[in-house]
Amino acid sequence: MTENSDEAVKTESGERSSKPDGRFEKNWTEGSILRNLWSLSWPMVVTNSLMMLGPTIDMIWVGRLGSSSVAGVGVSGMAVQMVNGAMMGLAMGMRAVVARYMGAGDIRGAVHAARQGFVLSATFSVLMAVIGFFLAEEILLIFGLEPEVVSEGAGYMRILFIGSVAMSFRTIAEGIMQASGDTISPMKITIGFRIFHVALCPFLVFGLWIFPRLGVSGAAVTNVVSQSIGTLISIWVLFSGHSRLKLDTKDFRVDVSMIWRIVRIGFPNLMSGLQRNLSQFVVMYLVAPFGTASVAAHTINQRVEMILMMPAMAFGMASSVLVGQNLGAGKPKRAEKGVWAAIGAVEIWVFVACLVLLFAAEGIVRIFNAEPAVVETTATFLRIAAAGYILLGFQAVTMNSLSG
Repeated sequence: MTENSDEAVKTESGERSSKPDGRFEKNWTEGSILRNLWSLSWPMVVTNSLMMLGPTIDMIWVGRLGSSSVAGVGVSGMAVQMVNGAMMGLAMGMRAVVARYMGAGDIRGAVHAARQGFVLSATFSVLMAVIGFFLAEEILLIFGLEPEVVSEGAGYMRILFIGSVAMSFRTIAEGIMQASGDTISPMKITIGFRIFHVALCPFLVFGLWIFPRLGVSGAAVTNVVSQSIGTLISIWVLFSGHSRLKLDTKDFRVDVSMIWRIVRIGFPNLMSGLQRNLSQFVVMYLVAPFGTASVAAHTINQRVEMILMMPAMAFGMASSVLVGQNLGAGKPKRAEKGVWAAIGAVEIWVFVACLVLLFAAEGIVRIFNAEPAVVETTATFLRIAAAGYILLGFQAVTMNSLSG
């Protein structure tokens, strides 16, 4: 068998998309590393940016309801983000396994690993959804928040936790496509459901036209509905053969050893995500006694920080695909060069973004909320934190690359 040849892939898979699309034939273990990195990264940059567009638009509309609504969404969103961060860590383990099988030309192995990713996702997300739904108020009361903030946040949190199962499936499906080398399909899917999200959100938040006024809960409903649509489309793409890796249910079984392999590889990323989100919980706990305006300011700061880091995460995920596939093909030196190329690209982006924060912090904050106390506090925090984003960019690439 010729390593990584199209003939080898067909023999292993027994079935392959017949689309004459270059992205299905691209070999990420050969050619220019920079060109390959860019080809993988730019769709992920678009995808990740669009993933942040939904929550950002939500925050802009919710900001019109007042600082208590912003604070409720912010603290509740932190709890949900902690679960999502853990799920993304596990998904990175699945990405690495799928990428290595693809690099070695073992398509059936990649399919098997991908299916176990869905099993792991279902188990984890259902457990977290049950815990989050029943303990929403208790989680928020830990911070000593004002009753109005707790009331706003609890409903928002429950809705997101109910929808977390579908949203975690979308994370896995997106990861499978990207790990196989197809970063275009996830981008197209994300564009589609985010357009729907952006259009629907103000109708449910403010009760426009025939829709009920749901306030903060409307933002959560919009998020769940739009991402569920994205999940259904993603699963259809994978099982219909419209991506580089075609899934099926042939000989499907729950493989505990494969699930453990995914968990073991993804565990460092999982812990990194939990550490990052737990530290945010501690900061929020310390900020809460200063009042709702301070909580709202910290919430907006988190949103801006996440937007800034999305391109860095995209290059990190692209690097993990290159690392996984090149290690699978027995090319460790090439994998290392891909990591350094990604680090260089990310640091350039972060440096430029930090300059923008230094000179335009107040204008950025006013997009979300124009209350003077919120604007002043958030702008100060962003300027102080800007210096640390350089290191966060480096971490985003190295953590993802190590998982590959």
